[in-house]
Amino acid sequence: MTKAKSPTNSKRQVLLYPGEDGYFVAEVPSLPGCISQGKTREEALINIEEAIDLYIEVLLDRGEMVADDLVEVVLV
Repeated sequence: MTKAKSPTNSKRQVLLYPGEDGYFVAEVPSLPGCISQGKTREEALINIEEAIDLYIEVLLDRGEMVADDLVEVVLV
């Protein structure tokens, strides 16, 4: 875990998948509970970028550590 200097410098791996309602869901495994969605793939990605920034901003405001993005995607 590291302390990020700025929320905007954070790139994270994102899971992107179709939701049951027809929207695209974007989820950040390294930031538990950081989930967003959009009508299109592009909208979902824009929304999750904002969600990541806000999530990290809240952690930093609270003086909490920001987990590193150490997610590995493996097909089984």
